[in-house]
Amino acid sequence: MILQGGYNYYSIPVGVISLESYFPKPEGHIKHPACFDFPVLYKTVQGATIDRLIRERDPALLTPFIEAAQELEREGVKAITGSCGFLALHQKAIADAVKIPVFMSSLIQVPLVSRMLASDQKVGVVVANSDALTADHLSGVGIADEPIVVAGMQHQPQFNAVILQGESNDLDIDLFEQELFSVIAAMLEANPEVGALVLECTDLSHFAPRVHQRFGLPVFDLTSLTRMVAATVDRSRA
Repeated sequence: MILQGGYNYYSIPVGVISLESYFPKPEGHIKHPACFDFPVLYKTVQGATIDRLIRERDPALLTPFIEAAQELEREGVKAITGSCGFLALHQKAIADAVKIPVFMSSLIQVPLVSRMLASDQKVGVVVANSDALTADHLSGVGIADEPIVVAGMQHQPQFNAVILQGESNDLDIDLFEQELFSVIAAMLEANPEVGALVLECTDLSHFAPRVHQRFGLPVFDLTSLTRMVAATVDRSRA
């Protein structure tokens, strides 16, 4: 039997293009590799901060993002994702730069989730900063006329200070949960027709089980999407 070579690493389903950040990444976060039952390879883009990507929309980041994707492909990963949902802006450019599947944002699930729901229901989308979310981000992952409701975390004091502004690298996880729950509760009170939730921000994935238990809705996030993609690019079960 001949084993085909050509890669540095083998049997790694997913590679992650990572922003540079140093706050905690609890279980469920895309940058908490122990939460996956398969290996994950990371490539950090130095100087790519959340502020540069989300608030500044710095176009200079695209080139190192593409280079990181190409490096991960050369190393042998079978699919590529990112560590921030606002990479939706660069979904097409990065996908065009490699020959393996790319899913840069949890938002790519919104059209699928919408079609799972009844015609009078909407998809609730929770993002890091709803003020910074643009039509370009949505169209970048194929969101067009799907009925959605968007809620942002940017007005929550700890989330804003730690995640968006980088003022501290420490998190009160209980306060974090309270902030997220308050945002979702307000969304659902104003929009009772929401039938499922999509968490854009990877920093919210840790809370997905608790969100499901608290609000009784299907919860889609990057971690669950990554597990699904990994099962398809390294298919071992019928």
